[in-house]
Amino acid sequence: RTEEVSKCSHTRLFSATRVCSSTMPAWVIEKYGSNEVLRFSKDAPFPVINYPNEVIVKVFAAGLNPIDVSMRGGHGAATFSMQRDPLNVLQSGSEFPLILGREVSGTIMECGLDVKYFREGDEVWAAIPPWKQGSLAEFVVLSANEVSHKPKSMTHTEAAGIPYVATTVWSALVNTGGLTKDNCATKRILLLGGSGGVGTFAIQLLKAWGAHVTVTCSHDAQQLVGALGADCVVDYTAGPVKDQLEALGWKFDLILDTIGGQTEHWAPGLLKPWSGSTYITLVTPFVHNADVLGVADGMVKTAALWTSRVFKHIAKGVNYRWGFFAASGPALDEIGALVQAGQIQAVVEETFSFPRVPEAFQRMEKGHARGKTVVQISQG
Repeated sequence: RTEEVSKCSHTRLFSATRVCSSTMPAWVIEKYGSNEVLRFSKDAPFPVINYPNEVIVKVFAAGLNPIDVSMRGGHGAATFSMQRDPLNVLQSGSEFPLILGREVSGTIMECGLDVKYFREGDEVWAAIPPWKQGSLAEFVVLSANEVSHKPKSMTHTEAAGIPYVATTVWSALVNTGGLTKDNCATKRILLLGGSGGVGTFAIQLLKAWGAHVTVTCSHDAQQLVGALGADCVVDYTAGPVKDQLEALGWKFDLILDTIGGQTEHWAPGLLKPWSGSTYITLVTPFVHNADVLGVADGMVKTAALWTSRVFKHIAKGVNYRWGFFAASGPALDEIGALVQAGQIQAVVEETFSFPRVPEAFQRMEKGHARGKTVVQISQG
């Protein structure tokens, strides 16, 4: 095995297996733009293990999210470039060719020498940070702490539709909102926008923990969110949502907002005042400000905006928070246990084959999702 490692040492300084290649098939973009910038390449750079805690995953299925469409158009370019290259050593455009796809389900093909929790052949799932190369490829490299063992009860296609939305919801509700399986039973939670990937997962997690869940969605999604366990469903096409929610006759302990915009002006008023209640929005201005103003000026403007909103809502007796995605293998471990217990299921709206990636992006751009869009890369 020592000889095998040395043969590949020019590309894998910390590898522990015999995988040795230089290119792979992948969907890449060479510039930012509309769907036309997507290009299939047979010679995309093969991922390289640069740190001893990394693993290479053979991709069986990749989940798509709205962030993939946004990143294709250049959203987050400044922020993610800073995270890839914090010392600004590389030239502008060094991220290309860029591979999109923030969710993966597959098999461990190679482990760094410090990886103890996984071994070659393990079936895993993971959420991929947006500054890393994505899963619309034959292989992807990840840190071991971003990876979790895939629930045995799920196929790779099902599993690929969960990790990014699951870790986003976990970060928002648990890390930011302070919810746990032990304190949810007495809580009333409102999900603004409940039929997409984030909403359908959040409903199931909150119901598994015993919370009372109210959801807003369109009329044709009511059956879906009801089947997932939502206690009260408000049809936003039936009239002003604010009026319908106020007519329910109760206040909420926590609101998770996946819509943003005008909802931020009235939604916090639905919270229980002076009781520790929290409004969390996933639609934040940080990345947009960095794209428009540059990272430094964008951070200053964002910090000022966040501070003003926090104090404005504190004066009204409620907490105001921003929710962010955070890749976490340990969070996926806990979510996987809920999947195995039958408390969470995958909600996959449509599956596309690898050659049909542009069609999958077109489906994402239509919006009004009823679950997740998944691309099957290879047979697992």
